[in-house]
Amino acid sequence: MSHILHFNLSRFYFIYYFFVGAFVPYWGLYLQSEQFSAADIGILMSIFQISRIFAPNFWGWLADHTKKRVVWIKLTALLGLLGFVAVFWAHGFWWLFFVMAALSLFTSSTLPLSESLVLAHLATTNGHYSRIRMWGSLGFIVAALMLGFLIDAYGIQSLLWFLLAVQVVLYALTFKLPEAVIAPHTHDQFSIWQIVKQPPVIALLIGCSLMVTAHGVLYNFYSIYLAEHGYSKTMIGGLWAIGVVCEIGVFMLMPKIMSRFTLKTILLISLSLAVLRFSMIGLTPDHVYLLVLAQCLHAFTFGSFHAASVEVITQFFNGRHQAKGQAIYNSVAYGVGGTIGGLAGGFALQYLGGQYTFMLAAAFPLIGFMVIAFGLTLLKPFASKGMFSD
Repeated sequence: MSHILHFNLSRFYFIYYFFVGAFVPYWGLYLQSEQFSAADIGILMSIFQISRIFAPNFWGWLADHTKKRVVWIKLTALLGLLGFVAVFWAHGFWWLFFVMAALSLFTSSTLPLSESLVLAHLATTNGHYSRIRMWGSLGFIVAALMLGFLIDAYGIQSLLWFLLAVQVVLYALTFKLPEAVIAPHTHDQFSIWQIVKQPPVIALLIGCSLMVTAHGVLYNFYSIYLAEHGYSKTMIGGLWAIGVVCEIGVFMLMPKIMSRFTLKTILLISLSLAVLRFSMIGLTPDHVYLLVLAQCLHAFTFGSFHAASVEVITQFFNGRHQAKGQAIYNSVAYGVGGTIGGLAGGFALQYLGGQYTFMLAAAFPLIGFMVIAFGLTLLKPFASKGMFSD
């Protein structure tokens, strides 16, 4: 992969996740400042996940059908920018509900389209996904830390202007993304549904959805949970950043990890550590050193799990099905799983409290462990050279 191509793709990931690093830790706190209840926040935050069930599949179909990805990335980024502008005038639950619904239809699709674009480039250039994706993690860290200081100094309303500025930069960077040639693949003779109905594909999607359900609770309510236990916005941002720093370490090591362990083993280890992580968050909110340790486990519960999942999806869905495959993965895992986590977490937080909510969240990766352990047994017939292999 050329240095210019690597730079353009890495820069886009950095800014995209810079937006995510500002949005995910602090948007729930913004909604709380607008006097919404935990249940209302769960509903509003879940809009983004609900849209991921449907919207990416539409845009993924367009990308595969037209054999173009960049044009649709540009369009979704532009419409996402215009949708975010409306947030400044949205007050009250239903106004914000409809504005966030419109916004999420486009922002939820930019990532899977970008993932399929990057993977298409990697298929023809021998590059490593993890070495590009880690720049997204760096963007998340920088934003989470910056916003913690910014909000402590200037208040939660500064978040809106910050996010708008990042959206403008993100849209500008789409014009630097090069289109990729779609490489032929041996699965091209199969229809998309012939691939989806395979038992290992079903097991993977269910297992990923269960893992993301637990993380849906984390993404929506972790900052609120910490604030209720007296942590400052700067400290909250620092804890988020610790998790992503560890995530970067795993991304850098993924080529070697994947050369020594099977994808299934990586998924199972990640799921087992997720059970430990969410149990610790629920049981020890007032012990900062244990929260730091729990955040370090993000390296596995997201980093290695996401990397291994993307690799399996890349093996299952390639060629003309690549964008649709990424869309299906995002829809089922992040759409369905994130929606369940956001909605259930909101009501659990309101009626059971934060500690019980996070302890219950630990049950989802436990179930996911069993699904992957017994369901992902037919992986070899689909095996191919992966993006993480040396």
